[in-house]
Amino acid sequence: MIVRTRPNLLTLLFTLRGSILPRVAPKLAGIVAVSCAVVWAEARWPEAFPVTAGVTPFTVVGLALSIFLSFRNNACYERWWEARKAWGSLIGEVRNLARALPALLTGPEAAPQLRRLSAFAHGLHARLRGLDEAAAVDRKAPGSDRTGPNPTDSILAAMTRDLAALVRAGRLTDIQFGILEARIEALSGVHTACERIANTPLPFAYTLLVYRTAWLYCLLLPVGLTGSLGWGTPVVVALVGYTFFGLDALGDELEEPFGTEPNDLPLDAMVRTIDRIVHHALGEPMPEALAPDGYWLR
Repeated sequence: MIVRTRPNLLTLLFTLRGSILPRVAPKLAGIVAVSCAVVWAEARWPEAFPVTAGVTPFTVVGLALSIFLSFRNNACYERWWEARKAWGSLIGEVRNLARALPALLTGPEAAPQLRRLSAFAHGLHARLRGLDEAAAVDRKAPGSDRTGPNPTDSILAAMTRDLAALVRAGRLTDIQFGILEARIEALSGVHTACERIANTPLPFAYTLLVYRTAWLYCLLLPVGLTGSLGWGTPVVVALVGYTFFGLDALGDELEEPFGTEPNDLPLDAMVRTIDRIVHHALGEPMPEALAPDGYWLR
């Protein structure tokens, strides 16, 4: 479990780590500059602003934009949550196999199978983050068959092949093989689910529409506010821009849950959890669990 201390008010107001503020700061600076220019121009040449636009059109557009942003962020969060459930299932299945393998395989065959569980987790981690998948597998299970296009899946194929050989040798019953194979199939299901999420992003039209509309809205908003708010306009525009651009940036992070941005899944910590499970089953010293660094844990 990842436990974070509850932040106080000052932390909530001023913390930057784990926040989307650094990502949206250049955009906020741009719209604040435009707002100041509009307010200055309205004060310098009031005849150029004979009729103020008012806030009614911006209220309607802002409501529509908020609804669409909410829809997109819900879709992005659903991808993030599905990915988290998949990795939660992976940890659960590794625990099941870490209990079953030493109990059903009484010979020296259990240790290589357990090490393959760790290799599978590291291989999937590398595959999802675009790292060297074959090297990640080989570090945890040297000599594994990784000649195919999917080294991580080859780990599961090798496990099934070795277990089937034990059945043919009479050292494993059909029922015991079925128990272990069901767990291996569950690992394959996790693998497939993660690949589906990683290879199927949200339609680009959603992102493009939100991005364009948010920019147009924030750039035109000062025209409707400057007549009534004056130099308070940049402050209001900055708050509105922070909300819209912040939600858009947060959706971008959640849409790709396997990356290394502050709000992506802590894959390193979950892989370390699997290593600890495997080392405990092997009777070896367990590596230290990864703890949150401030409010950020990859």
